[in-house]
Amino acid sequence: MTLAAGTDAVRQSLASFRQEREADWKAFEALLARVEKRAPRALSEDELLSLPLLYRSALSSLSVARATSLDSALIAYLEALCLRGYFYLYGARRSLRTRIGDFFLHDWPAAIRDLWREVWTSVALTVIGAIAGYWLVASDKRWYDAIIAPSLAGGRNPDSSAEALRSVLYGGGDHFLSGFAAYLFTHNTQVSILAFALGFAFAVPSVLIILMNGCMLGAIFQIYAAKGLGFELGGWLSIHGTTELFAIAIAGAAGMRIGTSIAFPGELTRMAAAARAGRVAATAMIGVTVMLLFAGLLEGIGRQTITSDIARYSIGGGMLALWLCYFYLFRMVRHGHR
Repeated sequence: MTLAAGTDAVRQSLASFRQEREADWKAFEALLARVEKRAPRALSEDELLSLPLLYRSALSSLSVARATSLDSALIAYLEALCLRGYFYLYGARRSLRTRIGDFFLHDWPAAIRDLWREVWTSVALTVIGAIAGYWLVASDKRWYDAIIAPSLAGGRNPDSSAEALRSVLYGGGDHFLSGFAAYLFTHNTQVSILAFALGFAFAVPSVLIILMNGCMLGAIFQIYAAKGLGFELGGWLSIHGTTELFAIAIAGAAGMRIGTSIAFPGELTRMAAAARAGRVAATAMIGVTVMLLFAGLLEGIGRQTITSDIARYSIGGGMLALWLCYFYLFRMVRHGHR
């Protein structure tokens, strides 16, 4: 009898508690639903003023429910309601325009500066790979077929004549060249994604992908340089390549950051280290997509319509200078700090 009486008392207490306060919970929940779906202007002035009062009432109810060990489902409901209220009343709410502005003015350049060691390591690996690819093809032209896939070669090989190679550089709006430019863009996009996505394997795949991409660049450059067209190829590539290769280097750097964080987590757990590195790397990779879009425009339009070597080098060099200044020199002040 005593146990039954105690159970009945708890039930009556819970019912009384609900009856006294549930109206405020429902009112608070309804107001939150309206402002979350629409905007604060959807509420009247009195409703806006009631939001913090209802929030404090919900917190008080949660405190009582926890202290008296009431129904666990009720406690979970009040916790979720209070959490929603806290994020709405005290959380930072920014418009889409503000978020985009913060990304381009602060977050993206800051992520690249944070990755500076990995970025310049990736650039060095590209240069090393290019030198190795050039030397291998120069020493034995059979290496060219081992390094360059037929679809990427576009019909070019060490036996191609100087006239055939030159026609690729100054072919104007030829349909084949336009298709080949699109293929190059797709290829480099895939390289960027793989260099980032496979970085979790202790950064080894990222390093190998960047090296291989450099080898391919060096192999193609060798067959043009052997025909006296090295300067011309440099201009043809630079008009979009300074942007595209820099984007690939950043993607590789993002993959390396995640991989090295997993391999050497320091005082953190591997999961925590990977999560921290992932925030910086993800920001950098969002920016890489922007760079690849710029490179695609330069590749699809400028490279085939601009045939002056000086103009090509000027555009490529100007884009490289722009990215370097944007990432490493241009710093907006936010909250009183650089």
